[in-house]
Amino acid sequence: MNKSLRWISIPILVAAALLVGGAAQETDPAGAESTPGRTTAEYQAAERAIHNVFGWAVEKDFELFFATLADDSAFVAVTPYDRVKFGIEAVRKDTAFWANPDFKGIGHEIRDLRIRFSRSGEVAWFYCELDDFNEWKGEPANWENVRWTGVLEKRADRWRLVQHHMSFAKS
Repeated sequence: MNKSLRWISIPILVAAALLVGGAAQETDPAGAESTPGRTTAEYQAAERAIHNVFGWAVEKDFELFFATLADDSAFVAVTPYDRVKFGIEAVRKDTAFWANPDFKGIGHEIRDLRIRFSRSGEVAWFYCELDDFNEWKGEPANWENVRWTGVLEKRADRWRLVQHHMSFAKS
């Protein structure tokens, strides 16, 4: 390639890379890379689904809770304890515990939430730190400083949690 064509080609390639790269990534306010949709309705809908996984407990809104989880055997939940739940039916068995008047959901806080979307836009994965505030028989029953990761899948135009893993950091 002659020298003049190279000088023309390089700026064109750089501009094309910036255009493609700009469409594929943007930066959130904390400086972390994220995929398109950081400020779009899709991002907000995925974020709302993440909050609903714990937010339902204050009002004991079981309809909201189960509408946020994958409603089949694909669901997997790994808790900070020695429990793993495979399938939505394993989660439904805990309904009696949460419905018990001795259990009271207080609220939750999510920090450092990072959501990434697949190229298709049908799958998203996330990371955050979670505090889940509850009471059992009037005593605190909180999960604090939990690392939480998960996978959401868009099903029938609604983001649903398909898999998640929560753990306490060891010091």
